[in-house]
This record gives sequence, C-alpha cells and structure tokens, in this order.
Amino acid sequence: MPKRILQGTVVSDKNDKTVVVKVERRFTHPLYKKTVRRSKNYKAHDEANAKKVGDLVSIEESRPISKDKCWVVVEDAKSA
Repeated sequence: MPKRILQGTVVSDKNDKTVVVKVERRFTHPLYKKTVRRSKNYKAHDEANAKKVGDLVSIEESRPISKDKCWVVVEDAKSA
C-alpha cells in the first residue's frame, strides 16, 4: 500500500527532531456548495532539525516513532 504524502506549513519547531506541520484541506460542502477549509496539525520527524517555522514541507506516513508522531519530513515542498 502506498504511503500518504501531505503538504503543509511548519508551525512549531520547539521540540528536538520534531516539527508540527499544519495541513489544510479544502472541499465543497455537500449541502451548501460552499468551499470549506479544514486544517489539522501533524507531528513529523525531522532528523536534522533543519526546518524552521514558516517552511513549506512535504510529510510522509511512516511507522510510529513515538506516541503521537508517525510522519516523517520528506523534503521542502516546491512552491508553485
């Protein structure tokens, strides 16, 4: 099964080898047909402590690394 890859913005880099990434998804409301934005924070493993707040990054699913960290920072996301 392929691993999911998400793109988001780093909102915290306070923890050692961990960044918090805010991922936003947009969808159309089924009844009101309005575009709705929902966001969720994911804790991701950053081995080199290279990412800083505001960086656009891609994260990939992985095995559980700690209690609530099961994502790994893959690379900087290409800003289009």
